[in-house]
Amino acid sequence: MVSCRISQSPNHKSCLNRVCLWRHRAKTPPLNHLSYRASVIPSLTLATVSQLNAALAGSAALVAAAFALSTFDRWHRRGQPHELAWTVAMMLFTVGSGALWWAEATGWSMFAFRVFFLAGAVLNVAWLALGTIYLLANKNIADQLRRALVVLSAFSAGVIAVAPTKRNIITGEFPAARELFGVLPRVMAAVGSGVPALVIIFGALWSTWRVVKSQTPNLKSATQRKIVAPGRLAFGNVFVALGTLVLSASGTLAGRLGKDRAFAVTLLVGLCILFVGFLVASNSTQSQRNLPADN
Repeated sequence: MVSCRISQSPNHKSCLNRVCLWRHRAKTPPLNHLSYRASVIPSLTLATVSQLNAALAGSAALVAAAFALSTFDRWHRRGQPHELAWTVAMMLFTVGSGALWWAEATGWSMFAFRVFFLAGAVLNVAWLALGTIYLLANKNIADQLRRALVVLSAFSAGVIAVAPTKRNIITGEFPAARELFGVLPRVMAAVGSGVPALVIIFGALWSTWRVVKSQTPNLKSATQRKIVAPGRLAFGNVFVALGTLVLSASGTLAGRLGKDRAFAVTLLVGLCILFVGFLVASNSTQSQRNLPADN
């Protein structure tokens, strides 16, 4: 064993042996290295999580854009009002998903949150429900609701654009409307998403039940449709109801995945299920004016 003698000079202590000097350094905890790891590793983890959330939100935006193009093409060729309503709804889903992608990729700002909140929480589900009403109810009633929805959409855009905020957005957090906005914007979001979601779900299930009973999947006062493929229509309606339920389940998953991840996952999965339902139910019915005349 090599002994070590340390001088007791009042000015400083020095090791008289290189081995001893190395041992003293080895016993000293690398405080700077530990503090560096403590500061860098959480930052890397947070960046990885944000990248994954951004990828999920970007994928949802692409699915919504493809959905919007499909419904717009069908409306352009057939002129059905429910397909125009779905086109508007999917465009709003695209804008909302795009705002979520931008915020997760670059950080939340108040402008990004206002766009995300307006398109993704207040307006999109309402326009989707309008398409359901066009399919199931009288066209005159649906037209009146459409005019009212246009006015309410413009009013909502103005409210969200100028709504005062309680505080600034904290870096790294997923903003919550209850912490940023007052009562009116939050009520608009609750009514604008909750009530239309119930309309879509119950409308899809009621239409499925009518198909199973070999009846027309709409009210007698609505434009009558001939069922060409009842099985496809029933499955498509089930997918529409399921997709709407998934879109409403972000709060349930927030405790397990985190608010931002839960919202991105439910948005992507819900839109995919809705798109599948649309594709399955496509061309499963024909309106009376599109039916060939009897010879």
